[in-house]
Amino acid sequence: MDDLFTLPDGFLWGASTSAHQTEGGNTRSDWWAFEHSGLTDRIEEPSGSACDSYHRWPEDMDLLAGLGFTDYRFSIEWARIEPSPGEFSAEALAHYRRMVEGARERGLRPMITLHHFTAPLWFTERGGWAAAESDELFARYVEAAAPVFAEGVDHVCTINEPNMVAVMATGLRTVAAGGSLPAVGLPSPDEATTEGLVRAHRRAVDSVKSCAPHVRTGWSVANQICRPEPGCEERAATYQRPRETVFLEAARGDDWLGVQAYTRTRIDASGPLPVPEDAERTLSGWEYDPQALGAALRHTAATVAGTPLIVTENGIATADDDRRIAYTSGALAGLAHAVADGVDVRGYFHWSALDNYEWGSYRPTFGLIAVDRHSFVRTPKPSAAWLGAVGRTRVLPTAAAS
Repeated sequence: MDDLFTLPDGFLWGASTSAHQTEGGNTRSDWWAFEHSGLTDRIEEPSGSACDSYHRWPEDMDLLAGLGFTDYRFSIEWARIEPSPGEFSAEALAHYRRMVEGARERGLRPMITLHHFTAPLWFTERGGWAAAESDELFARYVEAAAPVFAEGVDHVCTINEPNMVAVMATGLRTVAAGGSLPAVGLPSPDEATTEGLVRAHRRAVDSVKSCAPHVRTGWSVANQICRPEPGCEERAATYQRPRETVFLEAARGDDWLGVQAYTRTRIDASGPLPVPEDAERTLSGWEYDPQALGAALRHTAATVAGTPLIVTENGIATADDDRRIAYTSGALAGLAHAVADGVDVRGYFHWSALDNYEWGSYRPTFGLIAVDRHSFVRTPKPSAAWLGAVGRTRVLPTAAAS
């Protein structure tokens, strides 16, 4: 393979954010309530004003467009649009429509995520995704949100990381009952939540298509990238299937499938292994592993053959921006090799555009753009200029930075 790889025409090149993590003041959501519940010491601080992107989104988009990105993935907040059952906020719908139009005016193609971990508190109090009518309620919200995405949007992600939503359902139930979570690895996903999410995704795809047939729909999965020790392949598959595989298989027939990769999970006969003592760790505690993205793309392509892939999240929590560039360089090299080998990848979105609220703490900084916690001043990091320049040239290195 040559030392450089040119991206195909139309390749999506962007960064991602989510509403709750950047907007602030999402008081009608289940996560806002959880942050203030006192149920767990894993919540170091509540989200508060986050990055104040509900008001400062034009500045965020100006920066991304100026840096060279052509695409921006952001979510719309169900709890703002439907704060009470069946009551829809014209103000919230108009706000998110302005964001779509603002992105287009700046030359950014918006990818809209309809659900990124947070739901209205009333929905969760009714039983959340495990409730029998959850798919109907989600479809009602999607249809109400159609004015946001019906024009000027080419890609809609129905649900972000549904496998993690199902895992969190188990985790939240365990914490509420006074239990403890596994020290290593993920809890088993809640089965009723898994089934509800799959139903909701299918209903949402139908709703989007009925309102806007041109929109390409999919959902994004948190890839586990299980790496078994010799002879432990079956144990790894047993761990991986409920936590990832069933969600990949649910995407068969979709227009695209989102790949979200950060690190690996080592598996031996006993199950997931802790990160080795001598391994480099990120601020999220994960093992530094740029090769995870290439492995995730190849595994996903093999699992759901024929479904186009989009990298909807990939990045690293670090205070060392040189390591961010090195990590992303390695990840993009893996993407380039996968595409050269025939994997159908249609885009790459870095996580994240901004340093934002990481579900309990502001310490893990994933952003290409730093955000001052008090003044909200945005400061692009060198990695932002570097990654934007890669997008402008449309050429990826095929060898990782050291």
